[in-house]
Amino acid sequence: MILDAETVEDGARLDCDLCIVGGGAAGIAIALQFLRSPLRIVLLESGHADFDPKTQALYAGEVADPALHAPADAYRQRRWGGTTTLWGGRCMPLDPIDFEARGWMPHSGWPIAAEELARWYPAANALCEAGAFDYSARSAVPGGMRPMIAGFEPVNFSADGIERFSTPTNFAARYGHRLAASPAVRVLLGANCTAIETNAGGSRAELLRVRTLSGRGFTVHPAQVAVALGGLETPRLLLASGIGNAHDQVGRYYMCHIAGTSGRLRLAVPGAMVHPGYERAEDGSYIRRRLHLSAEAQAREEVGNAVLRLHFPRIPDPGHGSGVLSGLYLARHLLPYEYRKRLENEGPGGAHHLLAHLRNLVTDPGSALSFATSMLFQRKLAARKFPSVIVRPPGGVYSLDFHGEQEPNPDSRITLIGSQDPLGMPRLRVDWRHTEGDLRTAQVTFRLLAEDLARWGRGWLDYDTAELTRDILRDGAYGGHHIGTARMGHSPRSSVVDAQGRVHGMQNLSLAGSAVFPTSGQANPTLTLVALALRLAARIEREALAPLAVSLSAETTLPPRPAPLPAPAA
Repeated sequence: MILDAETVEDGARLDCDLCIVGGGAAGIAIALQFLRSPLRIVLLESGHADFDPKTQALYAGEVADPALHAPADAYRQRRWGGTTTLWGGRCMPLDPIDFEARGWMPHSGWPIAAEELARWYPAANALCEAGAFDYSARSAVPGGMRPMIAGFEPVNFSADGIERFSTPTNFAARYGHRLAASPAVRVLLGANCTAIETNAGGSRAELLRVRTLSGRGFTVHPAQVAVALGGLETPRLLLASGIGNAHDQVGRYYMCHIAGTSGRLRLAVPGAMVHPGYERAEDGSYIRRRLHLSAEAQAREEVGNAVLRLHFPRIPDPGHGSGVLSGLYLARHLLPYEYRKRLENEGPGGAHHLLAHLRNLVTDPGSALSFATSMLFQRKLAARKFPSVIVRPPGGVYSLDFHGEQEPNPDSRITLIGSQDPLGMPRLRVDWRHTEGDLRTAQVTFRLLAEDLARWGRGWLDYDTAELTRDILRDGAYGGHHIGTARMGHSPRSSVVDAQGRVHGMQNLSLAGSAVFPTSGQANPTLTLVALALRLAARIEREALAPLAVSLSAETTLPPRPAPLPAPAA
């Protein structure tokens, strides 16, 4: 059942077995595991199916350094489906080394092993609609994928790893009908959880206070709570509620990824031997190779995890000579903020600059028209969208798209400020910071690839360390990858939740989403956060149904189904 929270009577009390706070990828993934459950489930989602500026404005806050981090209300959506309503769809699992306590990586180590999460990845892959759970180029398609660079066998990198792409799936649009038809699940849209209140000893979440933008309020009294609000709102709610922060850990270790496009790669091979783009698996999903820094190289060089992709030259530089890229630059104001930001940050501007782009467009109209047509049919109108722009550089000189792990840094953090939003919640302050270790990961990754290419003898990578640093920091924190602000660990002195996702010292409050990641790895977070959400749902269901199992072992009749939730107000 999906209802508007405005239909709930003002001052009402809703009792349930599980309250899920947040209707994005993690929250919806959890709710889907209870469609036919005898338990009573309430899912609270702040937004509605459509974008609403007033609801989105609840995300607004302060940013310590606007040059390094986007506004607090960017790169995420406060609506039914969460940020899956705008994500790019890139999926890949974390690597085994990401779970290890690495002596050279401060504050690293997960309290669970890679093998534990591996159990949940195939189901997460299916929910994300990213095709088969196969991340090897050798087996992803019959006969194997085309090599990225034919004949190149690097020493420090694996060329076998791939990334897969979701449709990209809007979880609300794709799975909302299942939740609407479930007798066990009640979804309340426009329902903002403003506080979690505990018992006197602080060991249990007793009630959740919920408000709508119109001022209506009610409470939810759950047996179990799963907070799935994302990497920024999860610590905001915990800090506002005074929960889980006895050792000042909530909001710390805020990570995104270090990313950027840099360098000039020249290859002395025919163009047909270079394949920078996508292939399609038998199920229709898009897949793409990348160069992945090996675990051995990471340990030897004492750097973080990282990948490189072949990329065209930077779009704002008209020196690339491409009508397609110049067309994209000139039309950048039509793009959403999330895609426009990098183009605006990179361009030198000026009339001469614009004229050069216009010249590229006029002298290369055929490729621009062909590109526009293919994007219309392969992306805009397609059910499974082409993932991104792929253009072969006219001069055959590629740049490299770097995507790397951040070091967990306790001084990179989310805090609260004095001002409040219209619901009375304190707004957040984002103080994202990078480290010298983050930059060194990028520098070492480029150096090792240059060495591998020189050893091969048919490729050359030119890059400047200072230029690389500028390119990596040009956009600062990478997009919407909000990670680590309520991290998982063994001790409340260094983490917020335990290995089961339960807030330390609390019996019935669990957290889902990338906020609980102790480290970021090189992978985009969505697939892993869905896998963790499925694991969390299984644990909550197992614990909630245990009393029923005991009862069944002593009796021959099934216990009565819990009473239905109160009916909404007229």
